[in-house]
Amino acid sequence: MGDYELRDRTKKFALRVIRLYTALPNTDPARVLGKQLLRSGTSVAANYREASRGRTNAELLAKLGIVEQELDESMLWMELIVESGMLPESKVSELQAECEELLRMTVASIKTLKSRR
Repeated sequence: MGDYELRDRTKKFALRVIRLYTALPNTDPARVLGKQLLRSGTSVAANYREASRGRTNAELLAKLGIVEQELDESMLWMELIVESGMLPESKVSELQAECEELLRMTVASIKTLKSRR
């Protein structure tokens, strides 16, 4: 998968997170978890975009590490949203699957870069 393809995919992930946020109920707990998800989910795209412009392997690894952390955090917020009953799993499962896939791809990229050192 090329750089631009993954860049587009992380942007689409961010847009889907925004849509999920707007679907949350208007309660204090939903607003808190939703804003956490909104921050981490949109950060994935921003940090991947920065990573793709990295000048050195060290810079690229650092940014990909942030992408990995933000994806993992996004997964946690989605799990809490479902497990607390804020949204049914059916409304979140596809986004969770995409998050897991992006996380696997990011981890694989990190491992590949580290093995080249």
